[in-house]
Amino acid sequence: MADPRDFAAPARLKLVLASNNAGKLAEFERLLAPLHFDVVPQQQAGVAEADEPYPTFLENALVKARHASRITGLAALADDSGLCVDALAGAPGVHSARYAGEPRSDARNNSALIAALRGVGQRHAHYTCVLVMVRSANDCEPLVAIGQMTGRIVDEPSGKNGFGYDAHFFVPEIGCTVAELSPSQKNRISHRARAMRRLRALLKTARGYGIAA
Repeated sequence: MADPRDFAAPARLKLVLASNNAGKLAEFERLLAPLHFDVVPQQQAGVAEADEPYPTFLENALVKARHASRITGLAALADDSGLCVDALAGAPGVHSARYAGEPRSDARNNSALIAALRGVGQRHAHYTCVLVMVRSANDCEPLVAIGQMTGRIVDEPSGKNGFGYDAHFFVPEIGCTVAELSPSQKNRISHRARAMRRLRALLKTARGYGIAA
């Protein structure tokens, strides 16, 4: 007779999410649901925020993922993302969350952005998200997935959803700002959703994660 344990489902991978941003955590909870990981926000795991000293999204995401994995001993997923405005030479970029300085404030960041663009007619911009996933702190083969969403910056905010610069980020293809989208709509087209789709594709062939995404 077969042992029932032979048919047991594989153990779910426990994954620490290297972010304390409430908006990102809410989005990741929905985006990660199809992967069936046991997701633990780093704050719940006693992990302090890592320093983000680097000039690129990739370097900062990697250092955050390794830091969370080192403290917890778990696989880790980190995101570094932000708004890049053409007329501002890519700013706020990696400084998006702190564009107006400390303490971090979406309202002050948006005010600083609109002030910087006063009198500027060219408002093209894009959101970029870089996801990095590691099996361990010293993983020599981190998974890296990048997603972008293009649009333009508008002076007057519109919409109550989202976070960050969403109320000022107008997407011509859909005719509204990101803040006017429902969470489910945003999770179909956002830079973070696009990066997550690429990460899921990588997980299909990656070793050491225990899933076929």
